[in-house]
Amino acid sequence: MSITVNGLDELKKLAGSDLGTSEWIEVTQERIDTFADATGDHQWIHVDPERAKEGPFGAPIAHGYLTLSLFIPLFTELLDVQGVTTKVNYGLNKVRFPAPVKAGSRIRLTARLAEVEDVAGGVQITVEGAIEIEGGGKPAAVLQSLSRFYA
Repeated sequence: MSITVNGLDELKKLAGSDLGTSEWIEVTQERIDTFADATGDHQWIHVDPERAKEGPFGAPIAHGYLTLSLFIPLFTELLDVQGVTTKVNYGLNKVRFPAPVKAGSRIRLTARLAEVEDVAGGVQITVEGAIEIEGGGKPAAVLQSLSRFYA
């Protein structure tokens, strides 16, 4: 369920709030292969299911950066900022990949709006997030993401 805010003042009021949990999405082998094609990273652990069965994880796994890239579509399920002209991914403070995402697994995002700071013409938000693996003991990714919203 998405939280909708209208404008920067409403966004500021959310600082320190839990944003909730997204829906599950499946990380298919097709998605992994498409990411490999887009990035040129065709390491067997990602794209060769037969060989990956014999590898350290017993199955092909998603690229860490594929998992990270899914933060944006998962995050947009949680927070909708309206009444702004521009939304920009500003970067990351920290990222860790504690557990691999096996092909066919489902992941979701749990997030918290840790901070909202004024910047020239808008605000910068810091979101603390964990991308969870369904049935997994450890998250696939733990991160701190920075975005900017301009009036």
